[in-house]
This record gives sequence, structure tokens and C-alpha cells, in this order.
Amino acid sequence: MATFTLQVPDEVLADLQARLDRTRWPGPFPEPGWRYGMDFDYLREVLAYWRDKFDWRAQETRLNQLAHHKIDGIHFVHQRGAGPDPFPLVLTHGWPSSFTEFEKLIPLLTHPADPRDAFDVVVPSVPGHGLSDPPAAAGEMTAASIANRFARLMTDELGYRRFGAVGGDIGSLITARLGAEHPDQVVGIHVDPVSVSHYRPQNPTDLSPDEQRFLKGNPQWTGEETGYIQFQATKPATLALGLLDSPAGLAGYVLEKFHSWSGGHRYDLDELLTNLTLYWTTGTIGSSFMFYYELRHDSVSKPFPGVKVPTAVAVWPGGYPEIMLPVPPPEYVRRSFHLQRYTTMPSGAHFYARDEPQLLAADLQSFFRPLRSH
Repeated sequence: MATFTLQVPDEVLADLQARLDRTRWPGPFPEPGWRYGMDFDYLREVLAYWRDKFDWRAQETRLNQLAHHKIDGIHFVHQRGAGPDPFPLVLTHGWPSSFTEFEKLIPLLTHPADPRDAFDVVVPSVPGHGLSDPPAAAGEMTAASIANRFARLMTDELGYRRFGAVGGDIGSLITARLGAEHPDQVVGIHVDPVSVSHYRPQNPTDLSPDEQRFLKGNPQWTGEETGYIQFQATKPATLALGLLDSPAGLAGYVLEKFHSWSGGHRYDLDELLTNLTLYWTTGTIGSSFMFYYELRHDSVSKPFPGVKVPTAVAVWPGGYPEIMLPVPPPEYVRRSFHLQRYTTMPSGAHFYARDEPQLLAADLQSFFRPLRSH
């Protein structure tokens, strides 16, 4: 299995700094703050820190302490668990995130207080995101296609006969496909409401009031907060051109999402900029949009067959876009998923693996504990 070392060339970092030096700023909007999108006062502070104080080499050294590999264009971290029989678990990140989303969660899963709860953790970079290769052909960025590649990684390459799967945001959609398409290998899946909101049963009947509320949605939120989805799903190349050429533009676009979806959580600048620098130095912000394009235009994948393997849904209460909509109630989840666990978390938002790794680790340990012997 080929090992992988993260090492950005010096000239790429020098070019980044030169571009930050030449940032062109728009004129002022009628009001400061976040009303019109990115807060430029905040962004000036971020860019100054990125240019003058952020130490990518220190972050690179820390990240390289993880066990990185790359096979058939898929980058992944593979951390072995302690204890007598660690159970394999694949974690799939969302957008606009990266494998670093799980950095604080990994040691909680590989070295838990009770060694019987230990996992072998595999964290792939979603194709087109960061260190995994971008798609070479249309259809390679569908949730089903990515799920198939991850299943082959876990079974054919890493030799795991059975494994669990976890994902958030677009990773939730990929994880749901893993459970639906590979029930002989996947013992159970742990997802957030994104997958339930997207993979809907056809013409459901006998809806409860809570289900009707969920399906009605929130038109105000849809009108105000889904512009990024519409653009990425329809004109990804147009958007990519500007963001690939300007680190300030990339930072404004990505960090506005971290602000809007954080539920008040304050992220360390080094943490934000490590994720952002991965996107910049690999030039993959444009290819990351292709997941949204395929999600809208995919005519290759089979219809979603539903998930028959045990499913856990975790609902996180603050800030991420899905929570602005009504949450799918348990009875609705059961229409398409074999729901075994439904947890409303006390805190956490869209980037919950970063926000609340302890809560997530405990929920994963509890859900997968009875499934380990399956």
C-alpha cells in the first residue's frame, strides 16, 4: 500500500503570499458586517494572518503524523485502533471541508477509554476535494460512484470483510449510498439529516403532521441560503475560474459558509486556514463543485433503493443549513432507512465533527457496539 506525504512546493506557497499581497477589495457595501455575505473587516484580518503569521509548514508537519496513503487516485488516512479487536470504520467529510474535519475525532475512536470500543479509522478525501484526484470523466462524482470506490478501498485494498460507515453533509449522501448499495459489507451507517432530506421516498402516504411540516420546508431559507447550491450545481466552471485565481475570493466564499453554518462556534484561524490552504494548494475548489453538479444532473445511477442496514441519525441543533429547515422526524426516516438510533444532540452545528468530537465519538461507540459481531 503506497504511503503518501503531504509536501506543498515552496513556489506554490510563495505564489500564494504574492497573490495575498495583491488583493483587490470591492468598494464598501451600504452596511458593514455579514448582511450581504462576507464581512470584509473580518476577511482583512484573516488574509493578514494567512499572509504574515500562518505557518503552513507547522500544520503540514502535524498532519503528516497521520498515516496517509493514496491508491487509484484516492487519498486516505488509515489509523489503526488499539485494543483486542478494533472495528473498521470509514468516515466521509462534507463540503467545504476536507479530511482534517475528523482530525480531533480520530484519536477518540482509535484509542477510547474502553479498548473494546476501538475502531480502525479510514478517512478518505472525497474525489475532487484536496488530496484526492479530480474526476477524469462525467459521472465519477455521483454519490453512488464515490460510494463504490470507497467500498472497494475498504474491502479490496484494505481487506476488511465488514465495516461501518459515517458521513456528514455530502458525506452523508455518500454514506447512505454505501449502506444502500453494499449491504453485504456495511454493517451500519451513521448520518445526519442531509441524506434523509435528499433521498426521499416516492409519493409517501399517511403522513404525520411532523412529516408534513418537514416536507413543506422553509421557503424563506431556500430563497436566502441556497444560492451556492444553485451555482455549484449549474455553472461550476464559471465559479471555479474566479476562486482558483484569487485566494481572497476563495477565503471569502468558503469562510462565509463556516460563519453561517457554525451555530456560534468560534474556529481557530489555524484550523480554518489549514483546510483553506489544502483547497488552494491543490486547486480543487472547482472540482469539489462537481458533486453538486452530478447530484442535479446524474442520470446514470440507479434510483435510491433505500437503506436496509441499521441506521443512526444524529440531529445537531445549531447553525448548519439543514437545521434551518424542519428536521425529518423519525417516522419519516423509517420510510427509506432501517432506523435504529435517532439522537438529538445538545450542541454542535454543521461541522459537528470539529465542534463536538466527544459527543460524536460517544454516539458512534454506542451505535456500533452491538453491530461489531455482525
